[in-house]
Amino acid sequence: MSTFIRLSSDDIVINTEKISTSTWSNNVNNLTTAHTSSTQAVFTSATSSGQFYIEVFNVATDSTSTTPEVQYALSYGHKLGSGSLDFTNDTGSFGFSATRANYGQYRSLVFGDETRDFKFDQFVSEDIYAINVNRARYKQALKPGSLNFKLKNGSNEIFLTDDSITSTGSAVLTNLGRQFNIVSGSNGIMQGTTLSQVTDSGSYGLFYPDAGVIILNPACLDAAASDGGIALGTGTNAHTSDNNHQKLYNSISASGYFIVDSEETISSQFYFVRAKNKEFNYTTNPSFIDINGNLNFDSMIDNPKSYITTVGLYNDSNELLAVAKLSQPITKDFTKEALIKVKLDY
Repeated sequence: MSTFIRLSSDDIVINTEKISTSTWSNNVNNLTTAHTSSTQAVFTSATSSGQFYIEVFNVATDSTSTTPEVQYALSYGHKLGSGSLDFTNDTGSFGFSATRANYGQYRSLVFGDETRDFKFDQFVSEDIYAINVNRARYKQALKPGSLNFKLKNGSNEIFLTDDSITSTGSAVLTNLGRQFNIVSGSNGIMQGTTLSQVTDSGSYGLFYPDAGVIILNPACLDAAASDGGIALGTGTNAHTSDNNHQKLYNSISASGYFIVDSEETISSQFYFVRAKNKEFNYTTNPSFIDINGNLNFDSMIDNPKSYITTVGLYNDSNELLAVAKLSQPITKDFTKEALIKVKLDY
């Protein structure tokens, strides 16, 4: 029968560390190319999916060499429903549109209600741009300080990042988890000393790494290049399909620069299994004894020798919970002791 040795508290060590990887498919660090799908980005009616969002792929959707995968989605929201067609163009339903639904959805996700408005530093905005990183692209969260992306419109361009390094990792906590500001700069370091980097328009946006969401401030993007914007030209016409999220897509696609890492916390439990010199020297293989319990091999009487190949971890009911296989057998006799470290990740 098997021999069980109880592990003491000194034999068990728990370690936790964060692992970072690239977010985009195939471990691509910088998403230099972006593609949309002609079957998804449709703007023909007020309820078309393209009125609500645009999915962005890593390769063209008609490519035959690689299966396209969604990397992120773009959307535009307006508090009053401007910038898209009304669902029903009739008295009493004006302003009920895809952009109004988007704005209400995101503020409900962030604030938990639909009464508060998005505020970028001290600037209150009636509209937003949203970038939703596809859930399959990141692990537990996006990594603060790794966000680097560029927006370009003609000759105008801005480099944006979050301010997690500048603010020494502090963040506002919301219903979507941590909230950092989107600012001009790189690698989590803000360029300049103020969040309101565009005159009278507040910060460039908000970053929610735990939910994979980036909220951008249209007022900053619409500002002239001399004021820190790119003159994006967000349209806020009533009952009009301004396709603002298409403008944001064109800006990101033209820049060819979008970097953000993902991270996850890995907890490892180490079990230090010790085989002392007097333990585990005799095999438990039943073929080594006869029907009377005598050893079939006399050499095992004075010079027993066994080989450790497997470590089993059991609960108090002697039920096998985990098995660790050694890369090669370890010789064990009365002159040798063994220390085997078993690592469980979860």
